[in-house]
Amino acid sequence: MRILGIESSCDETAAAVVEDGRRVLSSVVFTQIAMHQPYGGVVPEIASRSHVEKIGGVIREAVRQAFTDAPDDPARFDDAWWDRIDAVAVTYGPGLASSLIVGLAAAKGLALRLGKPLIGINHIEAHLHAVFLSPDAPDPRSVGHCLGLAVSGGHSSWIDMPEVGRYRIIGQTLDDAAGEAFDKAAKLLGLGYPGGPVIDRVAKQAARRDAVAFPQGRPKPGSPALGGLRADLCVSFSGLKTALMYHLRNHPPQSDAERAEIAAAYQEAIVGALADRTARALRLNRYQAMAVGGGVSLNGRLRERLREVTDAAGVPLLLALPKYCGDNAAMIAGLAGMGVGVTGPAAMALDVAPSLEAGDSVCG
Repeated sequence: MRILGIESSCDETAAAVVEDGRRVLSSVVFTQIAMHQPYGGVVPEIASRSHVEKIGGVIREAVRQAFTDAPDDPARFDDAWWDRIDAVAVTYGPGLASSLIVGLAAAKGLALRLGKPLIGINHIEAHLHAVFLSPDAPDPRSVGHCLGLAVSGGHSSWIDMPEVGRYRIIGQTLDDAAGEAFDKAAKLLGLGYPGGPVIDRVAKQAARRDAVAFPQGRPKPGSPALGGLRADLCVSFSGLKTALMYHLRNHPPQSDAERAEIAAAYQEAIVGALADRTARALRLNRYQAMAVGGGVSLNGRLRERLREVTDAAGVPLLLALPKYCGDNAAMIAGLAGMGVGVTGPAAMALDVAPSLEAGDSVCG
């Protein structure tokens, strides 16, 4: 089963071909980071326009790379390669509506043109499948009961995964996601965009991680924002951002060394909150593994802390290869190849679902 995946939920235009849910034959990603850097964040209008311009070429290149025997000849393309695609999978949510529309429309048109099935995939669930795209990763069907942590620019969620295709949110951020909190901090510190990688890099230069005591965002039990979730499994990063803003106003850094220490303390607050909630979540069930996906899972300090937490719990930590941590289409095609997603007439009737959550099949 070879599935062509298409991803356009935010500011990456991506396509990939994956065989049997795990063997990546190709993965092409066009990133828009340079376009959004002047604004310090993703501008939806710019993102959607770029998707329209790039998606056709990205899809074609993914198919070419998957089946050509001459990867050094980008001009070579055989229309017969389309026949080797068994289905088309696409992200339909969550994400930016104007970006999702481009990918979904392209996938529907291509599926109709090729006479192939269409499969709608939940972006968050796909991030958790990314850990199984590594050749040495276990088969997801053999892992058993798994705890998932999706951490990215738009999402920070702890997800109970009894088996492949079953997802239930047990904890999440009540406001800013971890990636968003990093981006805002980097802007306040004058470090640039995207914030996660630059703060991770600068924090490594700090002499200490406790120069500033930033809050770790513990929501109060009974808060309406919890929506029935346990307070000790949720986080809130909006207050952390505000604390940084006031600290910089009252104690502006006088050197790069001071700026690095502030960045390290801020990162430690985010990482500490994520590690603490993870440790609590691992005590809820006898989990056989923990899967961590999303762009923030690349953060070196977060990986260290999660390794400590999972080692203490006696649970294997599954991390995606760096190239599959950020938004990509291999995770979309891979999850579809495991039999997960919206199929049949319901797939062709799908609309974009910007607020889709893990465990939801169709928004609304």
